[in-house]
Parts: sequence; C-alpha cells; structure tokens
Amino acid sequence: MTSAGAEWKPDAEGAHRAGAYDNGPMLNAYPDSLGGDLSGAVGFLQSPEVQGAFTSFYILPSLFHSDLDRGFSIIDYGLNEDLASQKDLDSLRALGVDLKLDFVLNHLSVQSPQFQDLLEKGEDSAYKDFFIDWNKFWAGCGELNQEGVLEPLPEYIGGMFFRKPGLPVLVAELAGGGKKPYWNTFYQQVDRDNQGGTHYLGQMDLNIKSPLVQDFYRRTLQRLAGYGAKIVRLDAFAYAPKEVGARNFLNEPGSWELLSQITEMAGPWGVRLLPEIHASYQEGVYRSIAEKGYMVYDFFLPGLLLDAFEQKDGACLARWANEVIETGMRTVNMLGCHDGIPVLDLQGLLPEERIQSLIGVLVKRGGFVKDLHGAKNVYYQVNATYYSALGEDDRKMLLARAVQLFMPGKPQVWYLDLFAGKNDYEAMKRAGAGGHKEINRTNLSAQAMAAAGEREVVKEQLRLLRLRSRHPAFAPEADIRFSSQGSGLAVRWTAGGHSASLCADLADASFQVAVSGPEGEAVFMRQ
Repeated sequence: MTSAGAEWKPDAEGAHRAGAYDNGPMLNAYPDSLGGDLSGAVGFLQSPEVQGAFTSFYILPSLFHSDLDRGFSIIDYGLNEDLASQKDLDSLRALGVDLKLDFVLNHLSVQSPQFQDLLEKGEDSAYKDFFIDWNKFWAGCGELNQEGVLEPLPEYIGGMFFRKPGLPVLVAELAGGGKKPYWNTFYQQVDRDNQGGTHYLGQMDLNIKSPLVQDFYRRTLQRLAGYGAKIVRLDAFAYAPKEVGARNFLNEPGSWELLSQITEMAGPWGVRLLPEIHASYQEGVYRSIAEKGYMVYDFFLPGLLLDAFEQKDGACLARWANEVIETGMRTVNMLGCHDGIPVLDLQGLLPEERIQSLIGVLVKRGGFVKDLHGAKNVYYQVNATYYSALGEDDRKMLLARAVQLFMPGKPQVWYLDLFAGKNDYEAMKRAGAGGHKEINRTNLSAQAMAAAGEREVVKEQLRLLRLRSRHPAFAPEADIRFSSQGSGLAVRWTAGGHSASLCADLADASFQVAVSGPEGEAVFMRQ
C-alpha cells in the first residue's frame, strides 16, 4: 500500500468505545490457532504490530472441555487446561479485549457428567429427562424397528429437517443392561474395543423442558460472563425446541420462546446474544431475529463480495449494505470463518444461476462443496480459505478486508484470512471422510506467524484494522453512506466531526481510504 499523508494516530485514550454496542474489529480463532495455545494468541495480540487492532476476540469452544467436532461437542464449560488458563483470560482483559464465546444450546457430549450418569444409573439417574429419549418422545407415532428404535410415521416426520442421513439417534447401552435411543441431531461416533466394550462420542440433544436443563443454562451464562464474554453466540439454537409433527428446525413459536428465556437469564450478566442460524435470505429469518432486538450474523457478505469481484459489479453488495444501514440492524460480519463460505444464505439475494456460477468458481479454486444431509442438490457452503476463494490474489484480499471494515456492523476476522492462508489439503486428508472444514483451520506456529507477518498483505490488513478500531468516525452510531456504480464502490462514515471514506474499483482491486477530522487528513492508496 502506498500512502499520501501520515498514518492517522489515535488520541491518548486509544480505541473508542461508545455505548453498550462495541463495533470494533474482533479476532476469531481456536485457542490453539496462533502459537499452539491461548497464551500464544495473547502474545500475538500484545505484539506492537497488532496491539490496538482488535477490541474483541471470538475464541472457539475447544477453549472448553470437549471431545468432537473441534469443540462443539462440549463435555463441560470448564477451561481446557491443555490450551488455556485463567491467566490468559486475565491478560486479554488487561489488554482491553473482551470476548465472544459459544453457548451450545442444543446439545452436550456423551462424555458430559450428565449423560455419563444417565448411562450408569438409567431410570435412577437424576438426569433421566435431561436428554431426549427418542422412543418416549415419539410414543404412539410409529412402530419399533429391529434395533428397538421407534420409526415415526411419515405424517409426523415427513416435513422434518435433518442434518444427516437416517434417523437422528444414538442407541446407547445402559450399564444395567438394555439399550435406549437418544436424540442426536449432529455428529456421533461409536467404537468397539477388543474386549467387546462400546465407546461413544456424540452430541446429545438436550430436553429444554427439563428444569435441570434450564438451571444448566443459567449457570453456563453466568460462567461465560465470568470469563469475560460480552457477546454469547447461541450455537444451534434453532434445533433445540422440538415438537411432534414439527419441522424441528426454527419451530415457531418455540424457538422465539427459548430465545426470550435465554435473554432473561443473560440479563444480569450484561451479555449480548448472537443467535446463530443459516437460512436463505428469502426466508427472512435474519429479519425476524433483528426485529426481536438481537444481533444478526451477516452470513451474506462473504458470498456477495466474492460475487462482486467476479461480476465486477457491486450493486447487490450495496443493496444489502443499505438494507443493514436503513433498518439499523446490529450485525457481526465476516469474510472467512471456522465453517465454510455460506452459499445457501444467498438465495433471494442473487439469481440462482449466479450462485451456481460462484460455486463453480470456488470449486475450480480448490474449494469443496458441503451439502446438507448428503443431498447433492441442497448446497450449504463451500469449504475454502477466503484467500484461496479470491484466487490467492493479495490485491483482492486487501480490498476485501477494506470493504468488510467499511460495512456496517462489527467486523469478525478469521485468523487465517489475516495471514492470507491458502487451502490446507493435507489437513483435509488427515481428517478423512467429511473433513472438508479442516481446509481452513491450519494451526500456525510462532515461526509461521512471524514469517507471514512480513508480507505486505498482512501488514496492510493490520494497518486498516487499527484504523477501523481507533478512528472516531467508525462510531457505532455513525452516519454511513454506501453506493455503487458499475465496478465502483464508495462508502463514507461520519461521526462527531470525523469522517472516513473508501473509494474502490472491483475491476482492478484498486482503492483509496481517506480519513479526516480536526487533527487533519490522512490518505491510504492502493493503485
């Protein structure tokens, strides 16, 4: 990046923090993504090159005790001592970095104390209703098969939303003898040893109507707030409410009633809730979430920006940005993340042929399409690093970051994007069947981070992030103007006598960022 004028410097107080809504940049990583453990990530944030670039840190849930799905099969919410310590959290707090943490509402691990107690004691367990006994739930709605699992009749289950082939159950052997199927929406793994013993891994769905589950929810929210969480991401919330004959994904009114209950529980701890859900734009779920006062995941930006580069036209991107601005939605936006690049979400924002064309481009660049429950005609996301999705083009990566930082909302930055990481095919191979997501989850050693940090595309992203974090024009209540004409994009933020503007050309990835205020002007240019 060449520059005219001096780099803008913050005042002595550093980053602005106006009101309860902090819209400063947020780093996103696993606790072992940067240097092997959370202390490595803390050291990264403390380094002179990075300090001040981020106001928040979204640490993925392998921070806790877990055993499957890289953290999302949680045993309990205690810190994983192999990866993190209270000292690390204290260091983040001292840096002025708050946390976004996951709360998985729908399930707990087979290895959780609650499910282990159930396996050991059966009907005598205090937790016998903590999880969902599949046969009991569907009693009278079907017949038992040869495995002793009740198969609901089509009129009860025909419209249900599935995340994997077959019935969503794990048949568990109880210590006292006998087997029982429990609701298991997501992953499971059943192994048998040489002595005939059975070992389970799985994400077991919780019975949200159980008073013990409600108490578990309350205690978990308190614990997350104690760790320093200001945002709690509600993972898989849409699967948690269940009713006979319902779709059992975003049931109404059950899903909204659950969110209301969690909101009431979270109130004393001062955390903002971010419900996580993937649904097409045309379904309008994001709008319902926003209208109920919750933060909204901007799962639309990653695909819209890739499409804008391919089409050399920012009209669809600008239309979405202006919807966010005009409605006042509080969004968390991103480029890459621990999952894939969303494409299901784009339905209704882009013509179907454009979505298919984009998927084709991403696959040609080494991405892998993830489909829903094995149905090849129901695309969901493309697993790839964002840098590889952009054709491993430094200019496009830098402009993509600039556009993200000028979008309304709170920018979430996947660590591998920051380091312009390429698709990791070896990690994907090691993960085996279904391991596509590992393509974008490379753990970086301290040496790899140091080497990548010398690249201009990394230095310039950090420069833009410091600007976004510190300049007062980017206040949460700023006036934002976002427009496009052909391949051109123009964005301007104004607040308190300060302004920041971005002028960009999607055709050649050139752009200019200018900031001004009482202290003068500074201009950043990429020709």
